[in-house]
Amino acid sequence: MPKNRRGFQPTLLAAACLLLAATARAEPDAVLEKVEVTGRHYDNAIGSADAASQGTIRAELLKSRPAQRPGEVLEFVPGVIVTQHSGDGKANQYFLRGFNLDHGTDFATTVNGLPVNMPTHGHGQGYSDLNFLIPELVDRIEYRKGPYFAKNGDFAAAGSADIAYRSTLDENFAALTLGQHQFQRFVGAGSTALGGGVNLLGAVEVQRNDGPWKLPEHLRKSNGVLTLSGGTPAEGWSASLMAYDAKWNSTDQVPERLIDAGTYDGKPFGRFDAVDPTDGGQTQRSSLSGEWHRTTDGQETRVAAYAMNYRLQLFSNFTYALERSDDGDQFSQQDRRSVYGASASHAIEHTMAGLPARSEIGLQLRHDRIRVGLYDTVERRITSTTRDDDVDETQLSVYGQTSVELNAWLRSVVGLRADEAGFKVASRLAGADTGSASAHLFSPKLSLIAGPWAKTEFFFNAGRGFHSNDARGVTARVDQAPGLVAARGMELGARTEWVPGLQSSLALWKLDFDSELVYVGDAGATEANRPSKRFGLEWNNRYIPVPWLLIDADLAWTHARFADADPAGDRIPNAVDKVGSVAFTLRDLGPWSGSLQWRYLGSGALIEDNSVRSRSSLTTNLRVSRKLWNKAEVTFDVFNLLNRKMNDIEYYYESQLPGEAAPVADRHVHPAEPRTLRVTLKMGF
Repeated sequence: MPKNRRGFQPTLLAAACLLLAATARAEPDAVLEKVEVTGRHYDNAIGSADAASQGTIRAELLKSRPAQRPGEVLEFVPGVIVTQHSGDGKANQYFLRGFNLDHGTDFATTVNGLPVNMPTHGHGQGYSDLNFLIPELVDRIEYRKGPYFAKNGDFAAAGSADIAYRSTLDENFAALTLGQHQFQRFVGAGSTALGGGVNLLGAVEVQRNDGPWKLPEHLRKSNGVLTLSGGTPAEGWSASLMAYDAKWNSTDQVPERLIDAGTYDGKPFGRFDAVDPTDGGQTQRSSLSGEWHRTTDGQETRVAAYAMNYRLQLFSNFTYALERSDDGDQFSQQDRRSVYGASASHAIEHTMAGLPARSEIGLQLRHDRIRVGLYDTVERRITSTTRDDDVDETQLSVYGQTSVELNAWLRSVVGLRADEAGFKVASRLAGADTGSASAHLFSPKLSLIAGPWAKTEFFFNAGRGFHSNDARGVTARVDQAPGLVAARGMELGARTEWVPGLQSSLALWKLDFDSELVYVGDAGATEANRPSKRFGLEWNNRYIPVPWLLIDADLAWTHARFADADPAGDRIPNAVDKVGSVAFTLRDLGPWSGSLQWRYLGSGALIEDNSVRSRSSLTTNLRVSRKLWNKAEVTFDVFNLLNRKMNDIEYYYESQLPGEAAPVADRHVHPAEPRTLRVTLKMGF
């Protein structure tokens, strides 16, 4: 990637001038009327999106299905599968469009306006920990797939999701959940009017869990949100204070040869045992954020800012005694950072060559001040330092886009995004890499939306996106990585409501990356790798045959390969070929409601030559709820209803157990949890 060491100003100034010229104001004019479909679960009607793979999920749907962990709310995004390969305080594993997104790479997520992905993170680039999410506060999830949207930047090439919290509640509530394996969770939330149009919302969450593991997970989590808001949807503001803290023990992936043998160190060993009983971690996250918006006379202005403090201390041992036979291979990845950011956008409705149009320009700024380290440890005690770095990383972006109603059945959206990134690394170790670098990238976007005809519309989308690389690799003296890695994507799609009660979409997509970020199982980190190419097909369906029944069916198939020639092979490790989800939701059957969901995670190559593949899994989850009286409800959740023996994740790499004469290449697996029951009592007040 070309480097610009003279700073951010030249490329961003040129881009800003271009975007401002493109949005010169003219008279407002009428826009085409949208076709609307009412419903409480989705806002994905004809005329509401710029791509077949874009949509919005409402809070009502989140209430209808169980989620074993907070991050699993992303499974409501069609085609996304969420698993876990470690303790529940660690970020989840995410799968989408043939990507093992590891802990968030190439899928950008925000919660309540705050970015979740962490660049130059101690554990992996783009690390996205959603364990601080309180699902009961979610108002909606706005999701997009592909690099076609000018607002989205780093880590959004495969997709993105903006999770919006409520600023007021329909009713105050308290909920207590008890379950197997010492699971206990309390969440309480309430909102009130303070006068003068100002509202206050507060929520607290406390959770304990040991899990099914022989080594109790001993998760201890506390969480809180406080939000002040005022004004109206047309003009208003909000400010939020959030805090989260968690500690846990980890049962990480274990070698399959050990499970097959059934014993380890003279003792029985099963699927839920741990090799190193001292693995685990702790994390904290606190933030202050605010936003202001105004919509008037065909114009819309939004301004937001945030400050965040984050800590992670993670202890892992994936190779056991491969590197250090005496003390074991445990290591610690540590991350301490302060993050500051701001954004502003302005949109106007106008005419262009006599045609109705809407244009928007925006500015985004993020700065991370990081201390990130990698250490050798024994039973969580540091014995030596591998890396210890201070990092300053800044991303500055401007974007603009114009949507034009070309005629009654054709609309275009043209956008341009300019990103500039600066990296500065100062090692605390003598003789280690220290330096600075910068990179920039222009990303054009284009969408064409045709229709509707017979309640059916068609989409063409194309664009460039990117992900950043770890600053320590960008500033390395040897094997220097590019700062920003480009991705090029294209999509053909259709969405129809031709059949009454059925909303169906089909998308054929393609995405090429200049450099793939691949998770390395034995190192516990992501690394820049070879160029890649993917294409696939997604088919999503929402059917309401009768008012009390909702049927969801999402199926996706992906072909993922490295794009260059290499004797090792062209398969991308952990790129899953197929995923699917089918759910039946029953609602308002007197005091009863419920759902039954099947979730399928397909097989994928574990090494480049495809000689070893992961096993597919099929999970069944059940929820049954009953209203006890007007403001009380009890809910029964059963995860893995059929009690299948499955794996949440599989890797293939070399490890060496104490007592083994040489390293062994083997599958390393983390099992899915067995059948688990939880009961929740929720009281409104």
